Amino acid sequence: MQRGMLGILRHHHGIMKLSIRSLIALVFSFSGLLAAQEARLKVATVDMQALFEEFHETKTTRTKFESEQTRVIRDRDERVARLNELKKEIDELQKQLSDPSVADAKKQGLFNERQGKQQQFEASQKELEEFLQRKSRALNEQMQLRMKGILEGIRSKVQKHAAAEDYDYVLDKTGASTSQVPVLLYTKDATDITEVLLKSLNEGAPTAPAAEDEKKAGDKK
Repeated sequence: MQRGMLGILRHHHGIMKLSIRSLIALVFSFSGLLAAQEARLKVATVDMQALFEEFHETKTTRTKFESEQTRVIRDRDERVARLNELKKEIDELQKQLSDPSVADAKKQGLFNERQGKQQQFEASQKELEEFLQRKSRALNEQMQLRMKGILEGIRSKVQKHAAAEDYDYVLDKTGASTSQVPVLLYTKDATDITEVLLKSLNEGAPTAPAAEDEKKAGDKK
């Protein structure tokens, strides 16, 4: 009887030892799997704002729109100068109408002339306001559309580079939350690919003299 009980205890003890060993093996196996997954995780960071600001197409686009704005301002100033001259003529006619030494017969002609110039002044002033509103709206829409296209091109470049280099994640260092707090505060062992991408983006960029010539050509239009 005692031998039978002893055999049963030994049998249970052997099962417990086997179970513990299996459990330990399972834990180490699971830990190793997690470690392997973490080791394979490849993360990079990029400064999207720097890529956008330093991209040669961004600078060229801004130069082009600045030239267009200069032309609009020049046109505005010329129109304002004509309005000022017209206003002086109106004031001079009003001064003659108020002069008691001027004959009434002549005043009728002066009055009609003043009325005509006043209507011309008001029409030109309205045309100037509509011109500025139209140009401002058109320039803003063109600028936004062009900048959106540039940003989409940069994103595409980042995605292709990430795929080629087998990155799991590429995080934007300049991304901010709705409260304007940076989303990315700290990364461990992440590769910054900003400089590599910037160099790639600016390959084939026009030289400074060529860009300057383009700006001068735009100013002459």
